[in-house]
Amino acid sequence: MTVSSTTKSEDVIKIELSVTLNINFKTEYNNQSTSAYKKLEGDIVTNLRKQYSQIPGFRNVSVTGFRQGSVIVDFVIQVLNGSQKQIEEANKNLTAALSSIGTVVGVPHYYSLNSLKIDPSSLLIYKPVTLTCSSEVDVGTVSDAVWKFKESVILSSLRYKITTKVKQSELEIREVIPNDAGKYECILNGNRYIFHQEVTIAAGDIKQAPLVRVDSQRNVKCQPNRKEDIQCCVQSAYKVIFSESFAITKPGSSEKYCITYSHTIESCTSTVMKEITCKVQGIDGYDKTTTLRIFTGPVTCDNEQYGKGQEGDEAEVMCPEGQEGYKKAKCQGDMWKVLEDTCILTQIKELFIESEGLMSTNVKNFSQNLKDAVLNNKMEIASSSETINTIVNILNTIAEVSDAVSKDVMENVLQTVDVLIGDDAKPSWAFLNSNTSQNASSELLGSLESLSIRLNDSFEINTPLITLVRTTFTSSFAKDLNSTVSIEIPFSDNLSANITTILLSTFNNVIPPRNSTSNSSFLNDTSNPVDGSPGTNSVFLVNTNKTVNNVTLKFKKINESLPLDRSFQCVFWNFELVDETGAWDDEGCTFVSRVNGTVTCNCTHLTSFSILMATSIPEDIRDILDIITYIGVGISLASLVICLIIEGYVWRAVTKNTTALMRHISIVNTALSLLIADICFIIAASYSQQALESKDGDHKGLIGQCTAETFFMHFFYLALFFWMLVSGLLLFYRTVMVFSHMSKSIMIAIGFVVGYGCPLIIAVITVAATAPSQTYIRKNYTCWLNWTESKALLSLVIPALVIVVINIIVVIVVLCKMMRRSSGNTVQSDEKNSFVVIIRCLAILTPLFGLTWALGIGTMVSPKDKGIHIAFAFFNSLQMVIKFLILQAETAVSEE
Repeated sequence: MTVSSTTKSEDVIKIELSVTLNINFKTEYNNQSTSAYKKLEGDIVTNLRKQYSQIPGFRNVSVTGFRQGSVIVDFVIQVLNGSQKQIEEANKNLTAALSSIGTVVGVPHYYSLNSLKIDPSSLLIYKPVTLTCSSEVDVGTVSDAVWKFKESVILSSLRYKITTKVKQSELEIREVIPNDAGKYECILNGNRYIFHQEVTIAAGDIKQAPLVRVDSQRNVKCQPNRKEDIQCCVQSAYKVIFSESFAITKPGSSEKYCITYSHTIESCTSTVMKEITCKVQGIDGYDKTTTLRIFTGPVTCDNEQYGKGQEGDEAEVMCPEGQEGYKKAKCQGDMWKVLEDTCILTQIKELFIESEGLMSTNVKNFSQNLKDAVLNNKMEIASSSETINTIVNILNTIAEVSDAVSKDVMENVLQTVDVLIGDDAKPSWAFLNSNTSQNASSELLGSLESLSIRLNDSFEINTPLITLVRTTFTSSFAKDLNSTVSIEIPFSDNLSANITTILLSTFNNVIPPRNSTSNSSFLNDTSNPVDGSPGTNSVFLVNTNKTVNNVTLKFKKINESLPLDRSFQCVFWNFELVDETGAWDDEGCTFVSRVNGTVTCNCTHLTSFSILMATSIPEDIRDILDIITYIGVGISLASLVICLIIEGYVWRAVTKNTTALMRHISIVNTALSLLIADICFIIAASYSQQALESKDGDHKGLIGQCTAETFFMHFFYLALFFWMLVSGLLLFYRTVMVFSHMSKSIMIAIGFVVGYGCPLIIAVITVAATAPSQTYIRKNYTCWLNWTESKALLSLVIPALVIVVINIIVVIVVLCKMMRRSSGNTVQSDEKNSFVVIIRCLAILTPLFGLTWALGIGTMVSPKDKGIHIAFAFFNSLQMVIKFLILQAETAVSEE
């Protein structure tokens, strides 16, 4: 920058310029006392003096230094004020003047005598300000303009707007904050000169804008002659007045000026709305209006913060000191429910504004400032949802602009996050997660993942709630973190990678317990997870620069109060689920074992992991259901065996005609199918128990056995229903198609094709459809069809319910036919007796089985309903006992 110097006799100014010479830079040029420096300096001064000495008013020229970049020569010309134009003309021949020393590269740099133009009155916090750069010399055609702040280049962003026209450029700072104080520099790149202009904004130049503090909406219980005081405050540098004529000044502190308006309630005949405006004196645009709702009738809601109100009333109050924004609540029931909370710590708001123009070169200092602000205001931040949300946005910006992340930056970030995920912040996160327009929890996890990918070097960072390990490994890797989580990557040839692990031990305070089946419309559920609902343990973030297809994770169960038979699910956070708001997903992750409170998981990929503790059965009735199920299944097995023995004993007596034969074939195969299915159920239950009680943590060998048992249970349960369908079709055939006579062998063949062929096709297709995604059985090694991921259970439920509906229709059709038909003319008496028996069986058993499986669907739709669970367990376990009693009664009747 040019500095003027005035003497008694003449006004001499100094014009600073620089020029680049295409010669090799020597280290001696950094030291003015070296011979190399002095020689080059002398040669340049001699040539420059010849060039400028012809100018009237020329006094001197001197070299101020050399810089590297070829050789950049900084020099100063001293001339009388008013000689700038002559200097400009002389510079046109500067290339020729220095050609004997070296080729001049580019054009000269001209450093302006004047400062950047700025309106001092616009330097108010949160208000826009414009800096104007204009050249006093002819720079030629300007190709572009470069702006710098504290030596760092400024780019157009949400915060900065750069506009360049002809020979002028403007920088608009959209919201000024105290940290905007410092040196600004503008560089106009012309084809004649590269023009430099600068200005320094002192910290004291940036003034606080008026901040009017007054409640926006208040409800008042009407009482005649009562006075309601409304206080309005502003910083001590300003004054406020009310729109009403009467107001008194109340003494404030040295930092604020306050006045109070006292409104007198005259009558209470009806509800009255009153508006009072408080505005800053002498400055437009800084005013706030308070709406008083003076109501009659009883008070419904009453607390210190929002005052009194009635059902449906809204109140809007100002934030605590040091915060900006407002809180709005609505009277619902007998309490105020918060609708909006925009209160944000002023210091964090200013950092957020600064982050909108953040560059990668400034990340280290900025992250340090953020950490200091958070650590100095822990309690205020933890209790402010909007402040937490803003800090998450700041961390996202840091992750976005960072090319490489150093240990210092990551340590600043983790100390910041440590405050956000503490127990004190849990209510704030519950409020944030209830807002479907925000996704702060998922964004926080995403920013940590992004930063972990960009880490350099090997190091460890520990905060009270977070443990980070950044290291390299070859072939295999194993690490215990914080005694609650461990990771193991088994041996693999030619595997050499960097790995970053971050353990967030209390991230359950932050992340919502939604999974892949959640609907975005349900994200406003702020209730805390309770026993029987999903909940997360600690969250473990893992990143490597190589593909890892096999990783074992072990989580120590934090909540020791959870029951031992609670099921666990190994999951990772999938940012794309639930309309891209993120949810827990178990694709590629399987539960391995639970031993002494430690849950072991195996995954085929790396990301952010956790375990979900979930079950569809309420814990307080689990023991009751187990008792009902096992006793009922035991009785059913005994009944089925007795049923088959009796059928074998009376077979010849009860199969005298084709209809009776097919009926009893259906009975035998129905009983046999359910008997085998129940036996498979008992075996599958034992496999599941072995999985839960595995001591060595390795029971992958049980997967094949569990899959086989599930297949056979699926097949034989389907066979049970399809043999019921055979009974229904037999009845329909004999009643409706009276003139059709099918041979016994064909009827038996059709019966076995329908009874066993159709179930086999459905069971095989189900396996084939779910095998590629490994979603045939349940992930927690419960030996039964998967529901959460593949909905494989529908391959049993849908056919069963369809058969129930078909059989009900058959019974109705047959009854109608028999009522119309004359007795004894169409069928023989013994076959007619068989018809009656079949009708009775179908009329009773079809609704029974239909009710049982309808209750089964109810357990999926309403997993918390205890009555549905108990009813389903009872009917499901004893349905064969009831069938046995009915069938044997009918057999006795048919024999008579």
